[in-house]
Amino acid sequence: MFPDLPQIPTLANHRINEGKAVGDPLDENAAYSAGSQDGTRTRAPQAAGWWYITNAIVIRPPISPLARILNSMTVVSNDPSWWPFINAKLILTYFIVAASAGVIYDWALTFGQEVELIWRQRWSLMTVLYLIVRYVGIGYAVSNVLISIPTFPTTDAVSSILYDSLVWMTNVVNVMLGVIMIARLHAMYQRSRKVLIFLIVILLAIGIANAVMAAITLRHISWEEFILSGTYQCMTSYAVGDVPLLSFMTWIIGTVWELLALCLAVWIAVKHFRELRLHSTSGIIGDCFTVLMKTHMSYFASFFTFTCMRFGYCAMFSNQYSLGSQIFLGLSTLFQFMQLFVLGPRLILSVREYHAKLVANS
Repeated sequence: MFPDLPQIPTLANHRINEGKAVGDPLDENAAYSAGSQDGTRTRAPQAAGWWYITNAIVIRPPISPLARILNSMTVVSNDPSWWPFINAKLILTYFIVAASAGVIYDWALTFGQEVELIWRQRWSLMTVLYLIVRYVGIGYAVSNVLISIPTFPTTDAVSSILYDSLVWMTNVVNVMLGVIMIARLHAMYQRSRKVLIFLIVILLAIGIANAVMAAITLRHISWEEFILSGTYQCMTSYAVGDVPLLSFMTWIIGTVWELLALCLAVWIAVKHFRELRLHSTSGIIGDCFTVLMKTHMSYFASFFTFTCMRFGYCAMFSNQYSLGSQIFLGLSTLFQFMQLFVLGPRLILSVREYHAKLVANS
């Protein structure tokens, strides 16, 4: 799945120099003359091609690598029409920093448990999965802050490297979480071989599809470096108009997987609890299912909230710079971080903690 990075919005009605409106072809001489009237250095026009301004993204035909190198100058502008964009980016940055700080705080909070339940235990597949999800999550949080803070200067090349890293880190973490979920469901279904094969096939298909779509997307994304009213901004442009559709498809695929895992978990849990009630028994099996379902439901609730808020952001707000739209986008980022990098590792920690209590009480 793609990282649901808060994508840098573009001004829905932004006009550059010659007054070109949304959807109009934009002359490059006009596009890159912004800021030249106040003596700032601006980027030279592209060797070939022109831009389209849309509500969501700036789309242009691909240019040759040589032309990109020859024209890789930073765009500088103090145009007040950029201020709504700058303010929106600042609001979003606050949420990203808060979410990243939450990931690191949760790691510090559970580090004692990690030492006792992970590092001092016999190494297994779950140990490796936990360490990957936990520490890739910390790297993701730090990289996301670096690429988002407008006072931190990053070149288009650095931004491209950071974004590529975020994309692949998100894909790796989602696959690892899928493996963790398969292991939990396999145990809940009393190690059923049919369930295991079914889930592995589904996860492999989803993982391969997401990896292919991620590679296609990254191949057609280019970055442009801007200095807008003293803030550093790196914005993306897509050479192919279908790239946003690929991102939406990965989102849908991820949602289908989470719904499938939830339905399988709920169905087997209800079945077991009914059997336990009929036989008037509980004990270890019932307690184990309770632990598994509590952590699974909290994990899915975070994913569901993230999905609803991201959908609400896309569907409800025509003005991407309004306070409401930025709050929706920021909260969706918080819940995404929580699902992947806080509740994800706790899927393993909770089970390890439960088994440690059983051993201590036996």
